[in-house]
Amino acid sequence: MNRRQWLRWIGWGWCLLSLLAYGLANLPVWAEQPALAAETYWKVGLAQVKITPEKPIWLAGYAARTKPAEGVLDDLWIKVLALESADGRRAVLVTSDLVGFPRDLADRIAAAVKERFHLDRSALMLTCSHTHSGPVLKNALWDIYPLDDQQKQLITEYTTWLEKKIVECIGQAIGSMEPARLEAGEGQCHFAVNRRNNKEAEVEKLRAEGQSPKGPTDPTVFVLAVRKVSGKSSGNGASSKQEQAEASTLRAVVFGYACHNTTLADYLWSGDYAGFAQIGVQEKYPGTQAMFYIGCGADQNPIPRRKVELAKQYGRQLADAVAEVLSKPMRPIEPTLATAWVEIPLAWEPPKEEDLKKLSSQENYQGRWARRLLAERAEGKPWATAYPAYPVQVWRLGQKQLWIALGGEVVVDYQIRLREIYGPATWVAGYANDDMAYIPSHRVWQEGGYEAGAFSVYGHPAVRWAESIETDILQAVQRAVQAVGIKPQATFQK
Repeated sequence: MNRRQWLRWIGWGWCLLSLLAYGLANLPVWAEQPALAAETYWKVGLAQVKITPEKPIWLAGYAARTKPAEGVLDDLWIKVLALESADGRRAVLVTSDLVGFPRDLADRIAAAVKERFHLDRSALMLTCSHTHSGPVLKNALWDIYPLDDQQKQLITEYTTWLEKKIVECIGQAIGSMEPARLEAGEGQCHFAVNRRNNKEAEVEKLRAEGQSPKGPTDPTVFVLAVRKVSGKSSGNGASSKQEQAEASTLRAVVFGYACHNTTLADYLWSGDYAGFAQIGVQEKYPGTQAMFYIGCGADQNPIPRRKVELAKQYGRQLADAVAEVLSKPMRPIEPTLATAWVEIPLAWEPPKEEDLKKLSSQENYQGRWARRLLAERAEGKPWATAYPAYPVQVWRLGQKQLWIALGGEVVVDYQIRLREIYGPATWVAGYANDDMAYIPSHRVWQEGGYEAGAFSVYGHPAVRWAESIETDILQAVQRAVQAVGIKPQATFQK
């Protein structure tokens, strides 16, 4: 090897040594960079506000009640989860201990949120637990309660206060966003029974004999876990035990289940089984905000019922089902977000005047409904021939997690069908954004019965939906799902 080659090798060696020395000198700097620099996360904000009425207003849900509330069994809550994806897109989930959101209240909340926080309607999901031990709201199911003017005034005042509190709570959640991880999973719970196909008094006997109650049901519990991200590193390339524990700490758990929230029927404010389930989750995971939404449970009841002990028992069962999901590996959800909103008219069949005249002599909610509609007709006010804007909302969390929210009291057939079309990991909420009436499937529409209509409960000038109701809604869902970029796993057929 000549002198020139020696010099070349020496030069290359010096360069390599210099690079190595530079890397060693700067290694502590790289190790000290926050963990967030190597990975993107969601941002999540949480807030909650107690909404238990302080004045004795009427409880919602049952026509058989004869007086206002008399006390508190457990408090009622509005809870908010605000999400922000890595690219800055936002969405807000509201859960509530309410029987439902009437359309005018939901619209006012959405308008205020859009003005203050620039949030599109598709990105605001208003859900409820459908407790029948929550407050009556303005213009919601008023025909079924014998309300005097004083009660109507108290309810109006409470509804105005509630609207303000919800918007404020949303603002608090948006203003408190911190990095977080989202994870998804599903479990099962089995106290829901199809109330159309089983006599309540016979269910316990069936179970004692080892038989399952009849009719369709969906035992799935949908679970969203929000876990804290510290964004810190120990400086030696490995997280400390404290940091690992911090990173796995639950900040919130959102869960859904398809069952009417009607264990109780007394005169005490309560979140019913859903309220006790949230309390149970928060006891298992201190510092966690537990949030419940009801699935498509219009034809599902907790059976047996009517005892506080049963409401607490069902709450424990649901909390245990959630804990079982959380104890196992869950699906990580990437910090990407897409939302869609579709509204469609749903046609219905109007009542006949002669039928209303027969009902108008009755001193019950059907009589009040009939008299009001006849008075409107006498004044020349036309009856609507359709519900003008049925809401369908879809969220895509990450690349694959699909969340569908349907308005109204939706029967379980929709939840089963949608999970068949879009996959078993699809989450479905009922009673969302607008609780306008019962929403039957085509099967229930053909069978008839309470869940096929019950329009006198909701006050509409109708006695039956158009036969196409299920097809119309599923097609609207299909458009919304396509808008968020998810393809069905099975063919949609009319």
